[in-house]
Order: sequence, then C-alpha cells, then structure tokens
Amino acid sequence: MKTRILLADDHAVLRSGLRLLIDNQPDLSVVGEANDGAETLVKAREHRPDVILLDLNMPGLDGLGAVPLLRKDVPEARILILTMHDDASYVQEALRAGASGYVLKKAVDSELLMAIRAVARGETYVHSAITSKLLQNILPDAADRSGDRGNPWKGLSEREFGVLRLVALGNTNAEIAETLFISVKTVETYRARGMEKLNLQTRAQLVKLALKYHIFDEPSQSGNP
Repeated sequence: MKTRILLADDHAVLRSGLRLLIDNQPDLSVVGEANDGAETLVKAREHRPDVILLDLNMPGLDGLGAVPLLRKDVPEARILILTMHDDASYVQEALRAGASGYVLKKAVDSELLMAIRAVARGETYVHSAITSKLLQNILPDAADRSGDRGNPWKGLSEREFGVLRLVALGNTNAEIAETLFISVKTVETYRARGMEKLNLQTRAQLVKLALKYHIFDEPSQSGNP
C-alpha cells in the first residue's frame, strides 16, 4: 500500500514539482493539494492522508498555526514541515506543536523522499543542516546536571545524554558514531543504557521526553539540562 501524501504550499509551481517527484516513487502517492492553512484542514479531513507536507509560510493560517489543528482533526496523519527557514528555533516550535519532521526546501530530492518515508514510519526527521546547528555544544557539563533530580535527563552520563539527544533528532547509530567519534557498538551500548535509565522503549517516547525538557534547545537559550 502506498503512503498517501497531502501537499500544502502556496506556490503552485513548487507543488507541481513535488507532485511529479513523489508520484514517480513506487511507494508514494499525492492525494491532494492545498494553497493555505485553512484549505489544508479541509483537504486533510477529506483525504485522510498518511503524511502532510506542510509549508510554514502561507497566507492566512500559516503552517505553525495549522499544525495543532491538524493534529486534532487528523491525528493519524504525520506532519512534515517543508520550509526555507533553517533557524533552529523554528524546528523547536514545529516539533512542540506536533510536527513529526522538518526539512528544508533546498534539500536534494533524495533527502526529501527519505524524510517523507521516515515520518511515515513513525520516526522524527530533522534536516541534516538543522541538526548541525542543534548539536552545537551537545555534551553538557555533568556538574550542571547533577543537582536537579526532578529532570530524568540529569541522571544520564555525558555520553548517554549526547547519544540519546542525537537519537531523538533522528540520527542513525552509524551517524552518531561518526559525530561523536566512537564505534557503532559503543553507541548501541550508551543508547541501551540511557533508554533503560529513562525507562523508555521507543524513539517516539524519547522525542516526547526531549521536547518536555527542552533537550532540543540551544544551550545559550535554555541552559543545559
């Protein structure tokens, strides 16, 4: 069965290009298009898509405003933000509002398709360029995290925290190993140990906990957890 996609963008030429790209994939299909946030809500209720590819900047009701309404009306749909904005704060707002992923319009075709498939599987996807910004100063000072027992992230070691934050951002074990200059086996060990400490079983649960404690925030804005 094909993954059914709703395109929401106020640029008809872009929508046309996206439709051509997506419909050429054997496992993907565009079921509808929308020009603004209000029309997106109508089309989403009508078509019940699996994935909504949503622009942030649209006339009237914009993408960020539409996300919580879409989550309420079509909770089964996964929302993937497609935008030109590479500001990490937009990513945080979108994910907190209920989006499942964030990809830039400058993404190569293969990355966009990868993002669509990832969110359709229930994963969280963040464009690689944004991930780099979010990962600045990824490893916190253990002393800063040791005093607050109310935050479960404080009980993790520096490496466990770093690995799980990367997992929450949608990185694979291999990508994490490359970023932190450790082996894949070591990543797996830290990942398993950290998930056990947090009493979590799935990435979706991890992302929810990361959002709750602002783990995606830049340290300079919110402080290390």
